[in-house]
This record gives sequence, C-alpha cells and structure tokens, in this order.
Amino acid sequence: MSRTMLVTGSSRGIGEAIARVGSREGYKILLHGKSASKQLNNLSIELKSKYICFDLTREDEIKKGLNGISKIDVLVNCAGINISKPFEELEQKDWENIYKINVFGLSQVIKHCLPIMRKEESVSRIINIGSVKGTYSAIGRVAYASSKAAVIKLTTGLAKELAPSILVNCVSPGFTSTEMTEETWSERINKQVESILLGRMALPEEIAEVVMFLASERCTYMTGQNIIVDGGFGIKNQ
Repeated sequence: MSRTMLVTGSSRGIGEAIARVGSREGYKILLHGKSASKQLNNLSIELKSKYICFDLTREDEIKKGLNGISKIDVLVNCAGINISKPFEELEQKDWENIYKINVFGLSQVIKHCLPIMRKEESVSRIINIGSVKGTYSAIGRVAYASSKAAVIKLTTGLAKELAPSILVNCVSPGFTSTEMTEETWSERINKQVESILLGRMALPEEIAEVVMFLASERCTYMTGQNIIVDGGFGIKNQ
C-alpha cells in the first residue's frame, strides 16, 4: 500500500518541490494551501493529487480541512511566513502574525493530524521545516529567527513525547532559491550568499531530497534532530 504524505504550504517554493519529489518517489501526496489557487489546482492536476485548504491561524479551519482524511504516514510542515524588519521597527502585530503561523499554526496541524497518524501500524514521520536562521539568526530577522528556533525546540520535545511510534525531525534550509527569498532580497543578503562555502543558494529540490530521506524507510534511527542544509554557510562564518 502506498504511503500518504501531507505537505503544508505546497503551492510554491520548497513545499512544492517536496510534493513533486515525493510524488516521483511513489508517495500519495496530499497538497495544502491557505486557499484555493490556480497554482495549487494546476499542481494537483499534474501530480494527480488531492488538495485541502485551511488557514494555519484558524484551528476550526484546520479541523475542517483534515476532516475525512483517513491516512497520513508522513506530515511535512512547510507552510510559513517571513518578516524582515530591524528589531526596533517590529510591531506587536508582526510578532503575533509570525508566531501564529510558524509556531502555533504548525503545532495545531500536528495536534489534529496525530489521531490520523496513530492509526498506522508502521512508524510515521513528522518533518518540520525550520531555517538556518533558527540557529544562527541574522540582522533584520529577529522575529523570523526566533520563530524558527521555537520550531527546532518543538521538534525536540515532540520527538520525546511521540517516540517510538512517530519519528520527529526538522530540516533547516539555508539560502534557497524560492519566491520567498526573492521577495525579501537585499544587498545584505547578496553578500551573505557570496559567503556560502559552496558558492550558491540551494535549489528547492535539494532540500526536498533531505526531507525524502527522513520520510523514508531508510531513516529508522533518527528522531529529534535538526538537519541544517546550508551549503556550509554556518561553518564558513563561525
């Protein structure tokens, strides 16, 4: 029987790449977006996959969106937002927005997926998408970085609570060529990219390949880990 993978935030960027690679590797993909879109619909047709819609800030929508889903073997939490502002310019609404989605929303998705995942006899997987910023932080990314640090620690805590029936890991990408990166591009970021040990940004598919390992039966003895995929950015800048 094929394994089912739910990928939140799968209409573009890393989430879309994970869905594509997962489909190629034989997973039955369940796509997700905040709302229906042409991009999500086209991907659904291309991958022959169902999609569900819910706003991560609305627990009632999360419950409604998951209603009727009978099988989830792998949950990949990729949906998230980024805010790039100096600390002193951050308003309370900025902190609330980023935590509502990146931390609270992610945790609610996991909470309401767990009853479905626990139905499976085999070991299920939860893979959270963090960020290298959750480890190293950056100027102008205090809110984003702290939210991703919270995701990393949430991963560790969940791994302890859900073992041994569910493996919980985190993948923290460095600079990756996505629409989100382009939307927040600046000369400062350009200089940081130049300091990557491998000399370039990651492709979304390269992040997806790491996720696929953690999702697969090849990964049987890893839980509570944060895998940094940053092309050597961190070690070069230590």
